Amino acid sequence: MIPANTVASIIETARIEEVVGDFVSLKRRGSNLIGLCPFHQEKTPSFTVSPAKGIFKCFGCGKAGDSTRFIMEHEHYSYPEALRYLAKKYNIEIEEREQTAEELVALNERERMFNLNSFAQQYFTSQLFEQEEGRAIGLSYFKERDFRESIIKKFQLGYNPDQRDSMSRFAVNQGYTPDILLKTGLSTGTEERLYDRFQGRVIFPIHNLTGKVIGFGGRILQSDKSKAKYLNSPESEIYNKSKTLYGIYFAKNAISKLDNCLLVEGYTDVISMHQAGIENVVASSGTSLTTEQIRLVRRYTKNITMLYDGDKAGINASLRGTDMILEEGMNVRVVLLPEGEDPDSFVRKNRTAEVEAYIKKESKDFISFKTNLLLEEAANDPIRKAGLVKEIVETIALIPDAIYRSVYVKECSRLMDVEEQTLMNELNKLLRNRLRKQLDKDVPPATPETAVVLPPRQVEGPESKPGYFQERELVKILLQHGSETLSFEETDEDGFPVVYRESVAQFIIDELESDNIFFEHETHRKIFNTYIASLDKGVIPEQQHFVSNPEPDIALLAVDLLSSPYELHDWERKKIFVKKEVEVLKHFITTTLYKYKDRIIENKRIEISNLINSTTDIDEQIRLITKKKQLDDLRVKINQALGIVITK
Repeated sequence: MIPANTVASIIETARIEEVVGDFVSLKRRGSNLIGLCPFHQEKTPSFTVSPAKGIFKCFGCGKAGDSTRFIMEHEHYSYPEALRYLAKKYNIEIEEREQTAEELVALNERERMFNLNSFAQQYFTSQLFEQEEGRAIGLSYFKERDFRESIIKKFQLGYNPDQRDSMSRFAVNQGYTPDILLKTGLSTGTEERLYDRFQGRVIFPIHNLTGKVIGFGGRILQSDKSKAKYLNSPESEIYNKSKTLYGIYFAKNAISKLDNCLLVEGYTDVISMHQAGIENVVASSGTSLTTEQIRLVRRYTKNITMLYDGDKAGINASLRGTDMILEEGMNVRVVLLPEGEDPDSFVRKNRTAEVEAYIKKESKDFISFKTNLLLEEAANDPIRKAGLVKEIVETIALIPDAIYRSVYVKECSRLMDVEEQTLMNELNKLLRNRLRKQLDKDVPPATPETAVVLPPRQVEGPESKPGYFQERELVKILLQHGSETLSFEETDEDGFPVVYRESVAQFIIDELESDNIFFEHETHRKIFNTYIASLDKGVIPEQQHFVSNPEPDIALLAVDLLSSPYELHDWERKKIFVKKEVEVLKHFITTTLYKYKDRIIENKRIEISNLINSTTDIDEQIRLITKKKQLDDLRVKINQALGIVITK
């Protein structure tokens, strides 16, 4: 249990722009920051961070909240886990006793897996530095690759002894259960007999965006052809290979700062380049590049530079990758290293400045790279050249942005000596065919057997309740202006003017309670009741109380109502003065209250009319008609105040 004062300290200290900035590349827009939403696929930023309010909001998918809620959503953490993450980030000490072996077992499965992987990483690293076998075999291997101890410790490299179950036995002795060892893939076999997956291998921990170890890669050092050279953790609840990039945790800040990501293939490529001071580099961990990995990079930059070996395999890998990157709306360049070199060997043989100069000089945009490469293959064969033209245009067709497509068509026309209009005609044909296929896929042709008549759409949910939107507007006023003061002028018994002041929150509460009106929607009612309870104690709750509320529905609604996709332009700089909401606050509140009351009264009128039509009791009818007349008169007064003429 985290003490309440510690929770308050964590929430107060955590800065939303810093927390979100660890995962999303943010750019300033006015007083807010914007970026690509990490919770859904988008190519135009709709994700907004407000440092002043301490909240984030995506106007595309609707995700919203404070720093704690962001970590909960992004990392799939519970509320206490998110608080612990933020406490660690800001060096806030949480007074919690160390968990026993029994408590470790009781943790949820994801957290148990994270705990075990962290434990395993520490075990592997201690074996590398502190045990004779680890120093003689593992540490010697890393030093042969010119890795300094500082870089070995930074990437938390390690060694697993060449024994059948040394790590598994040690983990079980420390309270970890066989089932979780098998689920993480650190062990193989059965719960009764465990074996180490990575026995006799140097270890490369794989980290997620927050730095947690989610899996491992292991390289065998023996020349045993019966065993795989590299072995990775199997997919699990916390490790998905296609959604993971090796080194992303260590590279994300540099990628964002330099607005470019260098993409390589292997673990040692990443580590060697980091050691040389080139830190905006990640690896696909020996797997084919995936769409999910590209989208992970796109959070920080739209620019990818692929570094591949100069052999045929490297060339083919780069060709496959460029098409996928283009399809995601990103810019891609390709660098082929000298034949026989990979990024690891190349950076070890050359000074950092020489490596950077080579990348800058040899970096080619995809159209130049692919065209020159395929032109060499086509030579003077016109048929192969025609096929090449089609292949290049097919690649250009993958680009979502029409302006970029037209620029590349022009460049392709120049390089291949083909008329621009010819290429454009071919491109348009491809785009039309793709659109037609998509439409056919989305809307299958109807047949008499499959045709159906859809019933009228029924509006359900909270929005269908009378007064829902007026309630929502009143809650918004409470959150945004509840603590502000309104002035009212009345006359006393002697006819002298008397001015009294009242908070916005107190005025709204009094107005509704005097008419015995209470909010219908549950979340609105929770917030309303919080204001009532606080005002009874002589205080007005702050926005942060709702934004950081542990009840998700309250926190989400609060952030939703405090966020806006628009900002008022600084017209005053141009001598144009626009009235702001706060300047007409009293009129706005009164109007909103009248509209809400009118909506409630109208609903009661409808209910009474239905009762009048359904009863045959004359006395009951007279009573109901009298009640309806009172409501009609009240509604006329309200609408006169609003300046509305009722015609029915």
